[in-house]
Amino acid sequence: MHIHILGICGTFMGGIAAIARQAGHRVTGCDANVYPPMSTQLEAQGISLIEGFAEDQLSLKPDLFVIGNVVSRGNPLMEAILNAGLPYVSGPQWLGERVLANHHVMSVAGTHGKTTTTAMLTWILEANDYSPSYLIGGVPNNFDVSARIGQASKGVKPIFVIEADEYDTAFFDKRSKFVHYRSSTCILNNLEFDHADIFTDLAAIQTQFHHLVRTVPQQGRLIVNGDETSLREVIAKGAWTPIEYFGNTHKDRTWAFETLDKDGFVVLKKGHPLATVKWNDDAHVAGRHNQMNALAAIAAAEHVGISPEASAEALRSFKNVKRRLELIGQVNGICVYDDFAHHPTAIATTIDGLRRRIGGQRLLAVLEPRSNTMKLGVMKQQLPSSLEQADLVFGYGAKEGKSALGWDLRESLAPLGTRAQAFEDLELLVEKIKAEAQPGDHILVMSNGGFGGVHQKILKALA
Repeated sequence: MHIHILGICGTFMGGIAAIARQAGHRVTGCDANVYPPMSTQLEAQGISLIEGFAEDQLSLKPDLFVIGNVVSRGNPLMEAILNAGLPYVSGPQWLGERVLANHHVMSVAGTHGKTTTTAMLTWILEANDYSPSYLIGGVPNNFDVSARIGQASKGVKPIFVIEADEYDTAFFDKRSKFVHYRSSTCILNNLEFDHADIFTDLAAIQTQFHHLVRTVPQQGRLIVNGDETSLREVIAKGAWTPIEYFGNTHKDRTWAFETLDKDGFVVLKKGHPLATVKWNDDAHVAGRHNQMNALAAIAAAEHVGISPEASAEALRSFKNVKRRLELIGQVNGICVYDDFAHHPTAIATTIDGLRRRIGGQRLLAVLEPRSNTMKLGVMKQQLPSSLEQADLVFGYGAKEGKSALGWDLRESLAPLGTRAQAFEDLELLVEKIKAEAQPGDHILVMSNGGFGGVHQKILKALA
């Protein structure tokens, strides 16, 4: 079958393209911005890419068009598909019906930590010779690609691990992506208000999470963060699947942990110590939130027959996905890191993780609030508290272009006093960081976009 994917260069749709190609389909695709690294990865797999959404792509005559959620009405190619009455389907629906239906699906849902937890669970399975299929919403350092079809070496059904996103499916399907996945093992990692561009409030997101809960079979398992009130409220709406809670506060928790030091923790099941997780130097998983991520992955892995001891051993060689406290470079004793954090909670936990690692050394936070939720200003009041552990804060909010904010970043950071500065010019931002940075400092850059290549600009300036 020949499928043509609209919006192919996003992480999720690029993963679907890779999986479709590995499954034997002919795959082509288009996007508004076709550039590395995704374009390089796709072309290396024999996938032809087209820049833009011109309607003349109908001449390719694919058997099916697969539509990404970046495509909306008014898109010229989409309008041509609709006018011609040609077959089309969303990416999540195609994946659910054509691939996942034949697998034991292990999904990871939550506002934060989905990518890291999915990578952890996938690596645990890989290290224990399960050879899982997977789709990770990032670039996992333990693997060569972010999505693949595995070998199904163990178990009655082959296993597919997937990052389960709550964002909507497509312009014609406003359900969350994860309702298409037919999960048998489902992690509910945490739940906060996010995606203010499509959800009106937390309750709206909880409704979608409960739709996910409704799809998990009686013979499946829900792995739920019991420390999260918002998730307990979701479960209270009804659950038809055995539940195991993880965390350290829920009275009926099955899984908990005891911190040893910044590099490890003890896994407890029903109060009994079963295994010890020790991170390697390349893991980049500091902080309590990553202990919770790992605990969830260990609990999920047990559902398919992997002991906590075997999971802990696998995590000793785990390397996080790119852009998660990733050390980009070091110049004159100054370290520069890149992280995907863009929600105030993720910003706070990322800073906390680095602070635990570096102790009293200076931490300079560089932030671009560019997510749709942040652009709308919904979380702007939470920014100062999320940055509290940083010694200096440099915020960037351009007036024009994709990073444009509809609110005053300088005013939002004012509660931090002289520790925080806001900039609308990227070069001026870099110059100020250069002037302030000292040997021994740690510069943490946080954005869910490319941030104008600021990481390399900082390193070059410091040199």
